[in-house]
Amino acid sequence: MRFLIAPNAYKGTFTALEAVALIEEVLVHSYPSSQFTSQALADGGDGTCALLADSLGLERIDCLSLNAIGQPIPGFYAWEPSSKTAFLDVSTCSGLGVLPTYAREPSLASTFGTGILIQHAIQKGAKHLILGLGGSATIDLGAGILQALGFLFLDQYGREIPAFSPEFLKRSRHIQRPLRLPEVSFTCLCDVRNPFFGPKGAVRVFGPQKGVKEAEIEATEVSTADFVDLLQRKSSNRILDQPGFGAAGGIAFGLAQFFPCQLEFGALYFFEQVNLEEKVRQADWILTGEGQYDAQSEAGKACYELLQLARKEGKKIALIASGKEGYNSGFNTVLELPALDFGQPDFKKKAREQFQGLLREAISNKVFD
Repeated sequence: MRFLIAPNAYKGTFTALEAVALIEEVLVHSYPSSQFTSQALADGGDGTCALLADSLGLERIDCLSLNAIGQPIPGFYAWEPSSKTAFLDVSTCSGLGVLPTYAREPSLASTFGTGILIQHAIQKGAKHLILGLGGSATIDLGAGILQALGFLFLDQYGREIPAFSPEFLKRSRHIQRPLRLPEVSFTCLCDVRNPFFGPKGAVRVFGPQKGVKEAEIEATEVSTADFVDLLQRKSSNRILDQPGFGAAGGIAFGLAQFFPCQLEFGALYFFEQVNLEEKVRQADWILTGEGQYDAQSEAGKACYELLQLARKEGKKIALIASGKEGYNSGFNTVLELPALDFGQPDFKKKAREQFQGLLREAISNKVFD
């Protein structure tokens, strides 16, 4: 028997690499004579570029930076010297995961810390930046990144507005471009297909996760619309809204006004980089999973895209996830994880026990035989 172990992260409980280790421990013990290939997955969400760099064996470059509200934080990016490409995640410095809940303040949250990493990579010689967009704490349309690259944003009196200023977008009235733009291009990896504007856009769908209150949604949409108009008036590209621009508070939307910027849906990009299709061909059984499989999963998440590959190659695939959406999606086997009480101090320990217990039960029922 040949197994491919390829889970995504289980948000809030364990990483994709930790999920790989949990599955390996059970399968290797139960099927000692089988062959195992492991490939932790990402799809543009938190940590995609870090995981990609680990899979490709890239060099890690450490760099001090700032989080989304301007506090010092260690940052890093991965470096591929032959192509002069840097890989970095927005979530590393500008993510929700590095902020306490009480510090979520989208009116001043900035991607400036991500811009510090990008500027560091450019000074190292980067000509191409791969950005993983997932998990951002910001809705600044990449303004902080642009500031770090030399753009100035001015208020109605012509005074510069510093990064991390309250109501930054609302106060911005003028833009001064740097005399010479860095000669770089961007590939932005996202795990959602939402546009920036509209009922399925960045503010209405993702704003509440980042701290936008219900009463502030309409005003926030007005501020972002005015800011996009400001960017477009200063741009020679005048890029319009499109699916995927809602990711990470519109970072790709803002960058594309001034730089060559390609939007990629993260799962398929990741699969291509790690040669996942060939690994699927070599497997008899594929085990994948994520924290919760739901309707959003089928909009381009890693588990769903891996299911499509498995179907194409005629391979059996099992899903380990909470939720019932997976039962009707075409997986050969669905192992449904029970709900967790995240308020309990030992919830991670319980999550691991439940995860491995569910897998052992499936093996005892000869699901994979």
